[in-house]
Amino acid sequence: MSTERKTALIIGAGPAGLTAAYELLKSTDIKPIIIEESEVIGGISRTAEHNGNRIDIGGHRFFSKNDEVNALWQELMPLQAKQSKDDILLQNEKPLAQEGPDPETDDTVMLLRNRVSRIYFLKKFFNYPISMSAETFKNMGFKNTMRAGFGYLWSCVHKLPEDNLENFYINRFGRPLYEMFFEDYTTKLWGVEPKYLSADWGAQRVKGLSLWKALASAVAKPFKKKDAKVETSLIEQYYYPKKGPGQLWETLAHRIEEMGGEIIMGCGARRVETDGKNILGVIAERGGAEERFEADLYFSSMPIKDLVEGMGDAAPENVREVASSLPYRDFITVGLLVNKLNIKNETKIKTVNDVVPDCWIYIQEREVRLGRLQIFNNWSPYMVKDFENTVWIGLEYFCSEGDDMWNMSDEDFISFAAGELEKIGVISKDAVLDSVRIKIKKAYPAYFGSYERFGEVKDWLSGIDNLWCIGRNGQHRYNNMDHSMLTAIEAVRTISSGENSKDIVWSVNTEKEYHEQKTAEDGANG
Repeated sequence: MSTERKTALIIGAGPAGLTAAYELLKSTDIKPIIIEESEVIGGISRTAEHNGNRIDIGGHRFFSKNDEVNALWQELMPLQAKQSKDDILLQNEKPLAQEGPDPETDDTVMLLRNRVSRIYFLKKFFNYPISMSAETFKNMGFKNTMRAGFGYLWSCVHKLPEDNLENFYINRFGRPLYEMFFEDYTTKLWGVEPKYLSADWGAQRVKGLSLWKALASAVAKPFKKKDAKVETSLIEQYYYPKKGPGQLWETLAHRIEEMGGEIIMGCGARRVETDGKNILGVIAERGGAEERFEADLYFSSMPIKDLVEGMGDAAPENVREVASSLPYRDFITVGLLVNKLNIKNETKIKTVNDVVPDCWIYIQEREVRLGRLQIFNNWSPYMVKDFENTVWIGLEYFCSEGDDMWNMSDEDFISFAAGELEKIGVISKDAVLDSVRIKIKKAYPAYFGSYERFGEVKDWLSGIDNLWCIGRNGQHRYNNMDHSMLTAIEAVRTISSGENSKDIVWSVNTEKEYHEQKTAEDGANG
């Protein structure tokens, strides 16, 4: 007698949710059903489009230490075998695939891109990560250079307790460099000073990098073999979908549906029925009406704050208290189409129309609230409608829902953002040809406030047998795309093995050895 096929309800169609569905279809007979509140695939890793120009929300480089993740990306979007538009114009040579798609004629293709990111401070460019190069000395000036040098030496012999993010950075870079290159940007990002943030943030995102390691890497670089180890943040190339990260997740969503999975858009989880031991059902809202879903397994990539709130009194009082106060940072990006940038390309890197070669520019100027600037021409020439004659840039602001930036009208905020770029010499406002503003809620799980008691929430949720918390918001952890995918991969692997321990899923992106070193082809992303 045949038995009814098991089902898994997956909340969220971002990298974690989509990966969970795909892995279930590949390795089990469980049918995945994804519900996604928005009408867009990919979560924060989606690609937005405006008048033919495409925006990567937050910026997502595709590289990972994990072979399974890399294999999945290559399976979905093979590496280019022919040159892309900009490399043709510049006559650049890159180590392309021997066989594969041509980005000039094929859309389903992964590009190989050069990684260039710098810091913009004192209206000058500094290496990112900051390094003790001749250019750094010149840009900082003699006085600041001496302060930085002695400050770093002092930090080598006088270590501070790493009980907050400020001390974490000072131990690795010294106080003067911390104050110049970390303090203000980190405060912009999180809305609180680094001394009030958990050092967990640094442990995840800086990944073992220090000034000494950056300097040693630069000195040793000419003598390294191609397979030598380098730090995560020093990776020089990365993969990137032709039309932005969302293209890959849209491709995966289509694959899931072809294999028999189901994806329901515009369907947001509102209430979660649980007896504390299992999830019994999820009440979702679709088209203004409520719909109840029952499944054998449940995967949640929705914000933990909302998940626990949806459980109501079924969650213990302490869990509700901590979860309700978990902090997040929201995100605003402004796309500006300009006919030129005022900042000059003074590097040796060739670019079309001599645009600065950066993918990201970290804005450290204290007189503006702008956090980071993306130049989409450098991510992929196919992100820009008129790549040869215009520059498509993304201005990134970190905020909190309901604050003055969030509540500003689109027109006023775009004018404000363009004015900030003009103030620091990046563009002239009259160079703007087109613009758009996009707001993202709960983009960044934050590491302060009730986060210090997050273990109480994690432990209780882990005790619900048929619930698996995956992804960035699903674990309240600032995961990159590959880490979010790995939480899903490990969850499905554990289910397939018949085990029920959640430890390996929660341990993704916490083991020190995972992210200490990467090969020249590997690294973190997003």
